Amino acid sequence: MAPLIKHLYTADPSAHVFDGKVYIYPSHDRETDIQFNDNGDQYDMADYHVFSTSGPLDDPDAADVRDHGVVLRAEDVPWVSKQLWAPDAAAKDGKYYLYFPARDKQGVFRIGVAVGDSPAGPFAPDPEPIRGSFSIDPAVFVDDDAAQSAYMYFGGLWGGQLQCYQGGNDVFDASWQGPKEPSGPGRRALGAKVARMSADMRQFDGSVQELLILAPETGEPIAADDHDRRFFEAAWMHKYRGRYYFSYSTGDTHYLCYATADAPTGPFTYGGRILEPVLGWTTHHSIVEYGGRWWLFHHDCELSKGVDHLRSVKVREIFYDAEGRITTVKPE
Repeated sequence: MAPLIKHLYTADPSAHVFDGKVYIYPSHDRETDIQFNDNGDQYDMADYHVFSTSGPLDDPDAADVRDHGVVLRAEDVPWVSKQLWAPDAAAKDGKYYLYFPARDKQGVFRIGVAVGDSPAGPFAPDPEPIRGSFSIDPAVFVDDDAAQSAYMYFGGLWGGQLQCYQGGNDVFDASWQGPKEPSGPGRRALGAKVARMSADMRQFDGSVQELLILAPETGEPIAADDHDRRFFEAAWMHKYRGRYYFSYSTGDTHYLCYATADAPTGPFTYGGRILEPVLGWTTHHSIVEYGGRWWLFHHDCELSKGVDHLRSVKVREIFYDAEGRITTVKPE
């Protein structure tokens, strides 16, 4: 499948349907001479564009994607030093919220929020990051209950610094940069983080919790050394027929996987893979319903011929079988 956006490099697409259109909130890759490393310094992004399309999503060359231009820059945000990584967006009560991770002046990743009156921006950032936020890859899910309860899912290992909070959610411990994540017999994987959002969508309402992913064969948390199934980064949440689907990247094994639960905070049970490895070190995705069909947005490095930090957004259809399992092949 051809890239959806071809005139610049984009990655980490968060897709949402607002006002009858699909809006895409990706990170913006740019050229750099920084060499590849496990901290991700080569991903030197400095601004965000917003894109929209009315499709057809199954024909990217005909999708008529509109680039709404730059809606937020690093220099617009007082607390940011660099690296505007994978963002997300949400809507509530007529306002639109852009959530983004970035390094603060001390080099620690925090998560910020910017607010706009249109899904296409521009967005005005709050002057400080969300209190109690850390790491990367925010994904904000607004439930369909009467209160429109909202939750942020976030976290990323290695360059995303999630491993630096193994002693708790309050203190950044740089010594955890050594062993990048837990390993060894009996150790369980680090989970993504989840926090309920306040009514105004700009702060956490309560404490940050760990999101557990259980192995279906044992009912126990996924093991730290199970790199084919453990959480690494790229949290996403969607809901299908009353069931909550948490999807994520396994990072160094290059899979997109999902797990399901009866509640937005879990615990979740591992369900399977959504996407096999693509060209590029990892991928980052979103899942959205549009036109009565379900779509997986992701990225790869095909357009840049394998340059890891120059990625392009793609989209493909996904399906559900009778038991609610996600599949890339349409059931008979």
